[in-house]
Amino acid sequence: MEDPLKPISVSRGKVMTTSRRASTGTTSSSGTTTPRNATAAATLALDPLNSVLEGMDPLSQMAEMDPLSQMSLELTMEKKGFGASLGKKVVMTEESFEPWRSKKAAILARYTTSERLTLTSFDLSPAEKAALQGPASVTDKVKNRLEQLDDFEEGSLKEMLNLSQQEYVSRIDELSHQLQSAWQQDQRVRSLKIAIQCSKLLVDTSVIQFYPSKFVLVTDVLDTFGQLVYGRLLEMAQYMAPGAVVPGRLPDDFTPNQVPESAKETCRNWFFKIASIRELTPRLYVEAAVLKCYKFLQENEHQEALLRLAHMTRGIGDPLVSLYARSYLCRVGMSVAPIYKDHLTLSFKDFLKCYSQVQSDTVQNTLALQKMEMQSYLQLYSPGLDWILQCMAHRSSESILNDILIDGRKQCNSALLLNSIMTAFKPE
Repeated sequence: MEDPLKPISVSRGKVMTTSRRASTGTTSSSGTTTPRNATAAATLALDPLNSVLEGMDPLSQMAEMDPLSQMSLELTMEKKGFGASLGKKVVMTEESFEPWRSKKAAILARYTTSERLTLTSFDLSPAEKAALQGPASVTDKVKNRLEQLDDFEEGSLKEMLNLSQQEYVSRIDELSHQLQSAWQQDQRVRSLKIAIQCSKLLVDTSVIQFYPSKFVLVTDVLDTFGQLVYGRLLEMAQYMAPGAVVPGRLPDDFTPNQVPESAKETCRNWFFKIASIRELTPRLYVEAAVLKCYKFLQENEHQEALLRLAHMTRGIGDPLVSLYARSYLCRVGMSVAPIYKDHLTLSFKDFLKCYSQVQSDTVQNTLALQKMEMQSYLQLYSPGLDWILQCMAHRSSESILNDILIDGRKQCNSALLLNSIMTAFKPE
């Protein structure tokens, strides 16, 4: 006997479709009206999909793949390097990973201050003023750029004192617009200088309760700079596809072998400029901002750079500043190499080693000067630590959580870490 479920489930959509047609009046050649059920049955019999589904359980066709089988398939594809072809299911998804942009508003609302703030601003150097006067020859452009490089980290700076929080936020937003405007006017060096000076603001902890919000504001500017550099390199990297007559844009999944040498040379020049930044913290932040550009040079270069920058964070003395530098590095890492985990583990373990510094004389003197309790100070760590642990928890095994608990009990047995663990590792 035929399975009674088969004709019901298969013909369900067809009956709905054909019934609409029948409602308009289906007549036979003799002029009599054909019943709706007869029309649906006839249509179903002639439907080629019906023959395809013959002998198959229709409930199996409607059901999704078993979650365990789906996970096994994705892990297999990841190991074989087919992550990009699976799209959102392998790469970080909003359903399984809370994006950074959803956290920013809460951080800005929570970490506020009534204290007056200080910000370093810019004046145009003579070379930059000359560049704004109008078109110039190639020789003049080269000369102006050399003069800008000579003025790279000295002069043309001024401090803006006694700013309110709103004035400070407005000034950061203005710097972001200046960076984009300078980029549009082909003043790449000035854009880089603005990115450097913005990243230097993250060294300052003079108003420490505002630091998490300042981190959000400044890293937005750095993200903009990184996008501009990457977009420019993508424009330069014209690719001659097989059989094409004229070069075109690189495909989304391009490899370094498809990138022309001129674009690679420009990319290297950007990293050489960044490597010449004298101060550690700005150099780390700016390189992390353009980390995606390593895709133009060599495969798997992201992983090596992430691990190298993670080691560089050990040179930052302030425990709060170093934590947020690691947090930014983890955020960039999730966008360029979401499967790679080594820099995440290193960043977390380095944080545990640095945690004892919160009891150091330097931190205690800072808290006494700013009249802040230790409990309030530790709350400043939460956004950065939450993000690092969320990155570690993403697509991880249960052993990761056990390792975090064991390491935390030994080196950072505090409510700060426990709260961040509960935030990052959601209950199944």
